[in-house]
Amino acid sequence: MAETLFEELKRYVGFGPEDEQALRVLHEVAQPQFPAIAEVFYARILEHEGARSALAGESQVGHLKVTLRAWMEQLLRGPWDEDYYNLRCRIGRMHVRIALPQHYMFGSMNTLRQEFNRVIDENYARQPEVLRAARVALGKILDLELAIMLHTYREDLLAQQARNERLSTFGQLVGSIGHELRNPLGVIETSLFILKGRPLATDERAAKHLERIGEQVSLANRIVSDLLDMIRDRPLKREPLRLDEVWKDALTSVQAPAGVSIRAEGLEGLPTLRGDAGQVRQVFVNLLENAVQALGETGTVTLSASSGPAAVELVLEDSGPGVSEPIRRRMFEPLMTTKARGIGLGLPLVKRILERHGGSIVYAPAEGRGARFVLKLPLPTPSL
Repeated sequence: MAETLFEELKRYVGFGPEDEQALRVLHEVAQPQFPAIAEVFYARILEHEGARSALAGESQVGHLKVTLRAWMEQLLRGPWDEDYYNLRCRIGRMHVRIALPQHYMFGSMNTLRQEFNRVIDENYARQPEVLRAARVALGKILDLELAIMLHTYREDLLAQQARNERLSTFGQLVGSIGHELRNPLGVIETSLFILKGRPLATDERAAKHLERIGEQVSLANRIVSDLLDMIRDRPLKREPLRLDEVWKDALTSVQAPAGVSIRAEGLEGLPTLRGDAGQVRQVFVNLLENAVQALGETGTVTLSASSGPAAVELVLEDSGPGVSEPIRRRMFEPLMTTKARGIGLGLPLVKRILERHGGSIVYAPAEGRGARFVLKLPLPTPSL
């Protein structure tokens, strides 16, 4: 099998079994110091305005201190395998998402290096061989950490820039076409209203065709609205938000066949959030319509909800065929669709709305059939 990037990096810095053993030994004496190291780490970060503005409030920093202790635990205990690498990659991606300037990574690693070297010096002053092995192993693993974060940061930043460029071009085109289409659609609607009031409308066949024209005009208007919603930054309403109420309201706009069951659990127990109820309702409507269309005449759609220390999590699943691997990578891109009807704006709009609320959505399939989306929305930051 071909060498993975992580294996190549370990080979490049010479990270081997003796380093793994030295780190495990270091873990025994360093673990009691993790809370103190976390305090020093974030005290240094918060001294800098650029880093401080990327972190959302004091409650978020408190959560990150707990996360950092778990990070240090794995740093010194391993196992240093592909799962370790994939977990570390998420950190670089998170830095891109919260717009944390890249140079803070170097300062952060230097702070950790200093703190761990202090622990090494205090505990191994009379064991020069153990001290040297610990320092060498620590240097290698922190270099690996930095290499992984920089690699994923660059990879995701370039991908984000490419998406932004595509969206910019897409936005210019949509803005022009959308506004131009409004005029002829408005004329058609006016003419349709007049025709419905004429004797022609009493003819059953004519009335049926007028009804079909009205339905298609409404569909065209909705497509134009979705296109324009993708490119304009309407101000978000920051109002108290009860997700159980928004869900019930969204259900009234989704038509499901008699054989399709839609149920939800855990919504009533969620705390009140802050956000734009109208836009979050659109999230539920788009996801439900996709699920119902995927199911056909029979199946189930389930929404389960829970609350964590920093966010609420919503998991929406259906019993349909699921999404193929090639489609998953592009499913949140505008104009990406597998449907015979539709232009691929539902999921991109969902992602945009959630991100504007400080949340996220990922496709996280479970074992077996069906699609599964995991949504997160942040809890309100408590006022001081």
